[in-house]
Amino acid sequence: MQQLLVDELTGDRVILVPARALRPDTFRVHAEPLPASVASCPFCVGNEHDTPPEVARLGDGDPDTAGWHLRVVPNKYPIVGDGVPGAHEVVIFSPAHDVDMGALSDGAATDVLLMLRDRSRFHLAHGCRYAQAFVNQGKNAGASIEHPHAQLVALDLVPPRVQVRLDRFAPATFTNDQKHKVVDGAVVVWCPPASPTPFTVRLALADGGPRFDEAADDETRAVGVGLRDAIARLRRALGDVAYNVMIESAPRDHAERFQWWVDVVPRVTAYAGFELATGLSVNIVAPAEAAAALQAV
Repeated sequence: MQQLLVDELTGDRVILVPARALRPDTFRVHAEPLPASVASCPFCVGNEHDTPPEVARLGDGDPDTAGWHLRVVPNKYPIVGDGVPGAHEVVIFSPAHDVDMGALSDGAATDVLLMLRDRSRFHLAHGCRYAQAFVNQGKNAGASIEHPHAQLVALDLVPPRVQVRLDRFAPATFTNDQKHKVVDGAVVVWCPPASPTPFTVRLALADGGPRFDEAADDETRAVGVGLRDAIARLRRALGDVAYNVMIESAPRDHAERFQWWVDVVPRVTAYAGFELATGLSVNIVAPAEAAAALQAV
């Protein structure tokens, strides 16, 4: 039976049209394994000269040389600039061309989250009002370079959808939203009741603050490992699926109650004409069933 569901955090509306007897294998994606290195890839070791000069790095060596295990560079084709003030940066997870976020070590996963936090903090301290950290993994998720990486876009405005989330947030929101849990603990992982696509996963600290850029080191590390584990579960269930990761945070000057969280959206269905025309998403897997399937892998 169809249901109209509302995401308590974002205000997004989803029509749930459960298809009978669907299993994760229905959505499983098979892809050829990526090589560990690609000579023409600007994010692989030895090609540091193919990116703009780096703004941060972890590891040995001089700037823009080999020896790094994480690099941050300005995006060569930024979506902000003179007409839309801000900054657009790329965080390259590791030298390995074939290691996505779900396959990172504990240390590498936490390094990514800590760097995204620190770069968000930097830009907010230097005049930007909002910083959006995200991952596009795979061509179907919008990635133009297959070497795994995250991006950070800092803006001097608060985006409209972010303002909607701020306006909707209430003390009981997280309790109401978390009923389809995958993992319970210091970092809670669950499938939102109004998931926009099958197997969407949301995770948050059990008691987090309003802003990602203000998260403590131990909190950021916990979310980094939790995010890595959540993506690994999705990859075990769905194969080499493309996905987006979005870190949802309050803006710099927000003084009201809020709590930052992370959404992981597997790209297993297409956003087609109905969705584009109406703004309503259609999901064919009940979040409770998705949570149960992810618990089992």
